[in-house]
Amino acid sequence: MRALVFLLLVVVASAKVYERCELARALKAAGMDRYYGATLADWVCLSKWESSYNTQAINHNTDRSTDYGIFQINSKWWCNDGQTPGAKNACNINCAALMTDDIQAAITCAKRVVRDPNRLSAWVGWRNHCKGKDLTPYLAGCGV
Repeated sequence: MRALVFLLLVVVASAKVYERCELARALKAAGMDRYYGATLADWVCLSKWESSYNTQAINHNTDRSTDYGIFQINSKWWCNDGQTPGAKNACNINCAALMTDDIQAAITCAKRVVRDPNRLSAWVGWRNHCKGKDLTPYLAGCGV
């Protein structure tokens, strides 16, 4: 019985890791395709390289800020984690909301980030792995 309870707790606590096409369909349904010029393939590529499609991804940065969730949204500029000195919280959101299996809050904040003058270049993963590249493989076979 204890093993079953432990297993259930592990399953409940585990992150949602999207499949590529599953994420593409969710992002399309949320209006992300061509949002401020960012294509659906841009978003899927960005999510691959920032979080490996993991809703609970966390990355601690050298400037004492932290990146959260599937889009790796930064606590210095976009969300409040209560730990980052001088945080701006431009999305007006608690960073923990960016790490749930329901990615609507993360999508809303990502839309805010992409409206910034840096657009998709705000994400290092996009700049290094997606910008100027053929992104058709990110949507291949997804039917979107």
